[in-house]
Order: sequence, then C-alpha cells, then structure tokens
Amino acid sequence: MASSCSQALRHHVCKSSRILRVHLQKAWPNRSFVLNPAADQQPAVSSPEEEIVIPKKKTWSKEAVLQALASTVNRDPTASDYRFQDDPYLTPKTSSEFKLFSLSQESGRNAAKYFISTYPKYFQKDYAQPHIPCLMPETLEAQIEEVSEAALIERIQMRKVKAAVDLYDQLQQAGTPVSLDVTNQLLDLICFYGDCDPAQENVPEQRNEETVGQENTLSHNKRSPCLVFSFRENNNAERIFALLSEPNTHSYSALIRGMVKYGAYSKAFSTYTDLLNNQLKADVSTFNALITAAPEVKEKYNEKWELIVDLLKQMAEQKVKPNLLTLNAVLKALRRCGTVGKSQAFPVISEMRALSIDPSLASYNHLLSIFYKPGHKGQTDILQEVMNEVSGKSFTPQDPDDACDPVWHLSLQCLDTKDIEQAYRVHELLGVGENWRLLGNDFQQNIYHARFFSLLCMMENIDVVLKWYRDLVPSVYYPSSNVMRDLLQALDTDNRLDLIPQIWKDLKQLGHGNRQTLVEELLTLMAREKQNQEVQETFAECALDIKKMYDTGDRGKVMMSWTAGSLSDLVSVLLAAQRRQDAWEILKLFKTHNRVPSEELLDKFLTCIKESGDVNQALELVQISAGFCLPGTPKLIQRVQQEFLLSEQQK
Repeated sequence: MASSCSQALRHHVCKSSRILRVHLQKAWPNRSFVLNPAADQQPAVSSPEEEIVIPKKKTWSKEAVLQALASTVNRDPTASDYRFQDDPYLTPKTSSEFKLFSLSQESGRNAAKYFISTYPKYFQKDYAQPHIPCLMPETLEAQIEEVSEAALIERIQMRKVKAAVDLYDQLQQAGTPVSLDVTNQLLDLICFYGDCDPAQENVPEQRNEETVGQENTLSHNKRSPCLVFSFRENNNAERIFALLSEPNTHSYSALIRGMVKYGAYSKAFSTYTDLLNNQLKADVSTFNALITAAPEVKEKYNEKWELIVDLLKQMAEQKVKPNLLTLNAVLKALRRCGTVGKSQAFPVISEMRALSIDPSLASYNHLLSIFYKPGHKGQTDILQEVMNEVSGKSFTPQDPDDACDPVWHLSLQCLDTKDIEQAYRVHELLGVGENWRLLGNDFQQNIYHARFFSLLCMMENIDVVLKWYRDLVPSVYYPSSNVMRDLLQALDTDNRLDLIPQIWKDLKQLGHGNRQTLVEELLTLMAREKQNQEVQETFAECALDIKKMYDTGDRGKVMMSWTAGSLSDLVSVLLAAQRRQDAWEILKLFKTHNRVPSEELLDKFLTCIKESGDVNQALELVQISAGFCLPGTPKLIQRVQQEFLLSEQQK
C-alpha cells in the first residue's frame, strides 16, 4: 500500500514539473536561456587541442590559520600593548612601569630558558601544536663520546668551537682521515665565531672582582669575547687550512670571510691571490667580503673605487653572478669613498637592477648615508626619492644589515626635515605588512613616536593632534614630560585651554604628576586668561587636585616644592572661579613655605574681596602684605580705606 502511494506521488510530481516547464517556455520565448530536460541537452564537445591541467596540491603551513585570523584584526588604540594583556592587573600605565614590566617579563623568560636548558630531562613533553622549537630544551651535551668524524660533526652542529678543534686534532693524531666537507664546516665555525665558543644565552653571569674591573674596558663587547678576537698568527683557522692537501673554493671562502670579519684585510687579499694561483674560482660570498674590505686597504677615494671595480670585473670574468649582498657591500664601501661614492652610487644600483637585483632596506640606508647629511638644507630630494621607492611596500630582512634598524634611521631622517607630509608617509609605511617590526626595540620605537608626535604638535591643528594622541597613547607610546609640554603648547596655540583638566588627568596616569616644570606651566596657562564660568570651574577643580599632588606626592615619588609663581597661579585660578575661601587658604601657604606674594596678586585678591564686602578679610590681607614688607602695602591700605566702610577702630 505504501509503495503504491509513493509511486503515485512521484508520478504526480513529475507530471506537474513537466507542465510548469512547458508554460515557462511559452511565456519566455525571447529569453536567452531555456529550461530543457537533461536528455535534450547536447554534451559540450571539447576540441582535441584543449588539455585539462590538474593543478598541483596546495600545501598550507601549520600557521596558515593563525595568520589568516591575525590578518582580520587591527590594533585597538583603547587597549594596552598585546604583551601585557595576559596580566591586566599589572598592565603598565606609565613609561617607568612599561620599562619595569618589559624587563621583568624578559628576565622571567630568560630564567625559564635557563632552567629548561640546565635540566632538559624534565621538559621532554611537547605540548605545542604546531611544534615550537625555541620552547624545547636544546641539546647541550655531546651524545657521541668516541673519537670519530660523526662526533666532530655533532660538535660542529652544537657550535662547540674549542671541543670541535680538539677533536679534530685528536683525529689527525690518530691518523683518521677527515673529509673535506666536514673540515670546511669546521672552518666555517671557527671563522664565524672567531676561534672561541659563542656566549651561551640565558646563562647567569659569574661576577667577581676581576670581571667587574673589566666591565668598563669591554662594556660594548661583554656579551661575547669573540667580538674582540683578531686574526692572530697561526690561529686554528689558518693552522687547519694549512693541513688541507687540496683546499677547495669553500675552504678559501671560509678563511677569507673570517679574515675580513676580524680585521685581517691584507691577509684576506693575499689568500685570495693564493686561490687564483691554485686555479680556483671564488664564490659570491668571497667577493662580497673582499668588496667590504676594499676601503680598508686603500687610502685615496679613487683607489678604493678602482679596487672595487676590479673585483666586480673579476666576478664577471669568473662568471660569478652578484646578489643582493654584493650590491649592499658595494654601497657600504662607497660610504667610505667621499665624492666618488656620490658619483657612482646610482650607476651601481642601475647595473644591479639590470641583473634583476632590487635594493633592500639596507641599500636605501647606505644610499642615504652617502647623500644625506642631517641638518643640511637642499639635500631632501634624496629622501623624497627613497620614500617614493619604498612607499606601500612590505619589507622582510634579506641582508644582515637589514636588521641594523634602517627603517628607524629613515624615519628619523624624514622627521628631521619638519615636513609633515613626509612624516605621514613614513608612518603609513610602518603600517604596511610587518614593517613596524623593523622599527627597532622598544627604546627606538619610543624615540620615533616622540619625534612624530612632537612634529604633529608643531605643525597640525589641535583637533588632528588630539586624534593622534588618542590613537597612540597609551596603546603604543608613553609620552615623556617634554612631549606633554609640546601638547600643552599646541593647546595654547589653538586656544583650546578648556582641555587642560582632561590633559591633567592623563599626566597623572602617565606618571608626570610630579614633574614640577610641567605642572607649573599647566598652572600658568590656566591662570593667564579668564575663561567662561564653566571652564573656570573645571580649572578650579584641576587646581585643587594639583594642590593635593604638592601636599601628598605621587606614591612615594619626590614631592614638589611650592614656588611663588605656582602659588600665585593657583590663587588666581581659584579667584577667577569665585572660590575666594579656597584661594584664601592657598594664600596662607606663602608664609608657611617662605614665599613672597606679588603686589599684583594682592591687588587682585582685594578686588575679589570688595565684591563680597568682607572688611575683616580685607584688613587681614593688609596685614599679610605688611608682614612681607611689600612696598605696595601703603597703596593697599589706601584702597581699603577708600573702597570699604571702616569703623573707627578698624581705621
């Protein structure tokens, strides 16, 4: 029964659909599409020449989803920096707290890495997905104890320079041959780290009298003694190189790069001559190192450039293709070539571009160093050209010099020109991709934002300044007292002093509430001109709040001391708001803090007393003036006698 019902229902539906299709075809004869049954459709015939290309499988990285999610959000100007959101209670609100929090966080991270590296057996479980290598313990102890080439490779990979050299010597004494590839790896290690073990990160320093005494002489190199290594005679690199029966290009390249890195420039060129005498060809890294060393072996500018050109010609003869590091090495050398550098920099870039080598951030930094000198007028054209080249591009480090803060230098050089449009272009460049990461560390980012915001205060109207102020502070920048003073001057220039109470709240939050010069300037601005009554009321509340800072200080910080000017300004603000009693209490502080009020202030106070007709207070004011032995006391007495009704006793 059920089967027959379902068949009848299907027959009815099919019949209805055919009737509907017929009606639609009759109603829309001119339509470009026709509802035809599948049986009536002719299959598309593909031409025999067309070939179906199956695309290759797209392999996504394990971080692809995280990267996609990260691209959907922007920085929240109302929130603190992302590094501090794990602990909202300790989120810094001032520049000093920001520094303390950052250093504490870094110290804790280093302590954790130290314990992981010291006790790796307790941290073998990997919970991270995807795997994060830097969170797992490193292998610090060699696993292969026997004297073999495998043990040598292990020590090279662990960057144990002295242990690798000792093991190599043991292999030589035992007559065990070491392959040329492994020997070249050892040479690379020795020449990179300078014949000594690299400094271990996150290891507590052992401080004693000897190390403390050496801190001043080696302060800039205290992280690693390898930085002061020089290529002495018969060092391990040269000794091992001399033991090679047939050194190849890699062997010479490692030795030459090590010599250039540690200042043995003449030796590097002599070794290069030996390479040519042995009928070998240098590789591109060797030429890059020699180009870097060229300015060190010649004195005159033209001789330096001729040596660089000769090296480039030899590259062409040996069919060695230059790379980006070659371009940067030439530009870096041209910085030491004076006027010759200015004449050859752009032709070099043009030649490299013809070889499909585009400049990197370090290239532009070298270019600016050649042409642009801060403070010299008429040299801003090169800045404009560089900005035209880099605007809208997202950069990633391609050269070791790209990590030497070229974006930071470019930003400061553009801000030095006081060109607001150029400043906006620089800030826009930092917002492209991950360019902001190339701005440098927290200290350098703070300097950039301070210069940028100070320029805004100088060149823009107050509405634009406040827009940037709310966007930057405190999510990415904690302004100093000098920058806040620039903001106060911008408020004064645009006659927006009504915003001072709001700025005062920010000053306290940013830890500048005890900056005496800043507070006194703020009081002076409030006392200079009389505003409408509503604004004067907010000024009075702000002034009384400032008085509390003088009385109690700010969480144990150095308390401010009252000056005659700050007391006078405070009294003037309160008098303008018709708060005579509060002003009277402040006036008494002159005697308490051994400060002398001005005659103008007392005249202003007497005028305010006259409006209320308080004779007794007027007489007390005269007594205060007489107590300070002010020369204007007789005039004050005369005013009281003329403007107030005095009894015989009061007269």
